[in-house]
Amino acid sequence: MTWKIRESYRKKLAAEQGYSPATRGGILSVCLIYPNRYHVGMSNLGFQSVYRLLNMTSGVICERAFLPDPPELKEYRATGRRLMTLETQREVGNFDLIAFSISFEQDYLNLPLIFQLAGLPPLAEERDDSQPLVIAGGAALFLNPEPVADFLDLAILGEAEPLLPSIVPLLIGEEGREELLRKAAQLPGVYVPLLLSPRYEEGVVGRSATGGAPQQVARVWAASGKEAPSATAVFTPDTEFGDMALVELSRGCPRGCRFCAAGFIYLPFRQHPLASVLQGVDAGLVFRKKIGLVGAAVSDYRQIGALSRAILDRGGTVSVSSLRIDGLDEEMIDVLIESGHKTVTLAPEGGSQRLREVINKGISEAQIFEACERLISRNILNLKLYFIIGLPTECDADLDELTALVRQIRERVVAAAKQNGRLGEIILSVNPFIPKPFTPFQWCGMNPLKELERKEAYLRRAFAALPNIRFQMEPPREALLQGFLSRGDRRLSRFILKAHELGSVKRGAKAAGFDPEREACREIPLDEQLPWDFIESVPKERLIGEFHAAFTGNPTRGGVHEP
Repeated sequence: MTWKIRESYRKKLAAEQGYSPATRGGILSVCLIYPNRYHVGMSNLGFQSVYRLLNMTSGVICERAFLPDPPELKEYRATGRRLMTLETQREVGNFDLIAFSISFEQDYLNLPLIFQLAGLPPLAEERDDSQPLVIAGGAALFLNPEPVADFLDLAILGEAEPLLPSIVPLLIGEEGREELLRKAAQLPGVYVPLLLSPRYEEGVVGRSATGGAPQQVARVWAASGKEAPSATAVFTPDTEFGDMALVELSRGCPRGCRFCAAGFIYLPFRQHPLASVLQGVDAGLVFRKKIGLVGAAVSDYRQIGALSRAILDRGGTVSVSSLRIDGLDEEMIDVLIESGHKTVTLAPEGGSQRLREVINKGISEAQIFEACERLISRNILNLKLYFIIGLPTECDADLDELTALVRQIRERVVAAAKQNGRLGEIILSVNPFIPKPFTPFQWCGMNPLKELERKEAYLRRAFAALPNIRFQMEPPREALLQGFLSRGDRRLSRFILKAHELGSVKRGAKAAGFDPEREACREIPLDEQLPWDFIESVPKERLIGEFHAAFTGNPTRGGVHEP
């Protein structure tokens, strides 16, 4: 038996799904797993896009699996049932290929549980030729696959559209596992951890390549932005965005905020043509009236007003996650009002003008007030304001400016509410700064737990006596864990396995010899080798230049526009 499932099983899948066996090895059966629960995973546009692309590929059958909800998980454990797919209730371990789509580092912690439920060893070196190959992709892997590299046979470093056509024919072929991995390592954007082993002292000091694997793996992206935009492929009401059809407008962001991974790993910034987006809109309107526009820079889309009006003219409504403060389009605001929006999200992010210059935000306090007043004047009295605390160089004076800024915005909301005879509300959403790979702040440390808790308490006190302000913040402990996972090397697999075995992140870290807070808060020297340095992505020289510019207050043009 090779790494593939026995031929009779493939033929059965082919017969049931209406496929003819491909000439090179028959049908490739893929189980696509989102390592979180269904209502989260099925709202992920990247997951849906990969599912659609695989099932459109000749010779491939793709089914889905998710982390079971708590009651179902209890049943799995009590009965010893194996994790099964949504479509045909087949055991995950019976597929040729298990493919993880991982967007968030915290989901790394769910991988050992999924392997356990599938009846498979978690470590790649412990699996044999009778078991599925394991591959993973997604935004978290673009940044740093090393914390889960020991679990994977293959990792995809880049966007699915250009990568799948090159790797799927290899997976459908008849090679054994070792030969397949050796050939896969030659493909751009494909990382084979078993063939590129890091060497450690205190940190990474080098890497040893075997089997012809390259020392560097290139990140791959869809170059033109003219391909069909990603859009909702499976409509279901039982998900986070189940009431809308999602359509992608762009990849990346032209702004270049120095903390933001999306602005760097998706370079160059690409926008889909209006005609292509409208095709996705028309397809979505068949199933949902509400169209959710997706992109890191939705309001930077060059024809956002015309697009929004076209959706309304087609009988739909428009939903967006947030608006750029210096890019409010009047026609888009009209459409949001006509779509029934009662809350709009704006993201000043830095609490003071000095911090907004440090992070290269490119907006002034006057622009923030102007944006709020434009929305308030249009009777949008509920504003959600997104801020980051713990940014590099932040001090108490910056927090004072943050509170003063919010108070002044509140005064404007209250004054308009009195005139209109209805209440308005400010939702203050605060999250700790987390250093991400391939950003200029990847070398910066987080604030320690006690400092983040002190800042949270300060802000809560500042707004506690003010009505019409609702304060919400990501728990500092969870943010520090994410920072630890974001910047970790391959040795973190020990921690992930121990956390699963002991049922506790804290006990798992202690057993594996890690201090997550210390690692997340550590300032990394600019000349230190980083766990993700083997990925060819944003040139390090550019990131170092942005790092230095941050602390001299120099603004830069961060993104790359289409010609």
